[in-house]
Amino acid sequence: MQSREVILLLAVAAAAAACKKTGENEYQVQVPQIEISSDTATVRIPEVDVKTRVDTVNAPVIGTKRDTIVIDKPVIGTKRTEIERPTTDVREPKRP
Repeated sequence: MQSREVILLLAVAAAAAACKKTGENEYQVQVPQIEISSDTATVRIPEVDVKTRVDTVNAPVIGTKRDTIVIDKPVIGTKRTEIERPTTDVREPKRP
């Protein structure tokens, strides 16, 4: 198992060493050729904006209500609750 881990670690290190950041959301990657040389390509990644949105939901509420002196009767109701949920906005990279 250790030889697989070492090979995987070397592959990840080689891939990370072949990348260079050239601008905002833009990386330059060296692509190996079948020959002994290598070629350089520019990879553009999309822009992602993460925001939150507030929604109102009706959440169930369970309680008890005194029915007689000895018995408490279960009561089910709803309560309006505001929750925040994440939203994403993905923009495609600009083409040159």
